[in-house]
Amino acid sequence: MAARMALALALWVLLPPAEVGGGGPPPIQDGEFTFLLPAGRKQCFYQSAPANASLEAEYQVIGGAGLDVDFTLESPQGVLLVSEARKADGVHTVEPTEAGDYRLCFDNSFSTISEKLVFFELIFDSLQDDEEVEGWAEAVEPEEMLDVKMEDIKESIETMRTRLERSIQVLTLLRALEARDRNLQEGNLERVNFWSAVNVAVLLLVAVLQVCTLKRFFQDKHPMPT
Repeated sequence: MAARMALALALWVLLPPAEVGGGGPPPIQDGEFTFLLPAGRKQCFYQSAPANASLEAEYQVIGGAGLDVDFTLESPQGVLLVSEARKADGVHTVEPTEAGDYRLCFDNSFSTISEKLVFFELIFDSLQDDEEVEGWAEAVEPEEMLDVKMEDIKESIETMRTRLERSIQVLTLLRALEARDRNLQEGNLERVNFWSAVNVAVLLLVAVLQVCTLKRFFQDKHPMPT
C-alpha cells in the first residue's frame, strides 16, 4: 500500500500532466524585467496571456529623480484597464484574462532631464483543469481504496507550490525595494559629498581673503625718512 502511494506521488510530481484533446500551447511563465527609461520617452511591453486566467502586474521605480512614472495597462482589445500618473509603484490584477497580448506602457515624458530605472513583474495564475490530472489518477489508483486519497495529496502539493511561488514573489519585491533604497542612499551620498566640497572650497577662499586683508592692515605704505 505504501509503495503504491509513493509511486503515485512520484508520477504526479515528476511527470507532466496528460494533454487532453491534443497538444496545447505551453504554459506562460512568470517574468520580471528591469530597464532604464530615458527622460521624455515612453516605452511599452507586450505580454501574451491565456484566456480565463489571472494576471498580476507589479512595478516599481527604483532609480531616478522623483521615483515616479506614468503607467497604463491595456487589454488585447485595446481597452484601457489601468491608468496611473506620477506613481512610484503599483500592483494591479486582471481576472479573468482574455486570450491575446496585453500592453504595458511606462511614460517618462513629463521629465526632461531625469531618466528612471523601472522594475516590473508579471505573475500568471492559470486555472488548473481537473481533467488534466484525472488521467494520472486513474492510471495509478489501485482497485482497493487507499488510506490517503490522491486528491488530498494533490491538494497539499498544490498548496505548497502556491506558497513557494508567493515566497519567490515577496523576495523579488524585497530585492526591488533594496535596490531603490540603495539608489536613494547613493544619490544622497553624492549630494552630501558635492556640497561638502563646495563648503570646504568656500572656507578656504574666505581664509585666504582674511589673511590677505590682515596683511594689508599691517603693511606700512608711508615712505621711511632717510
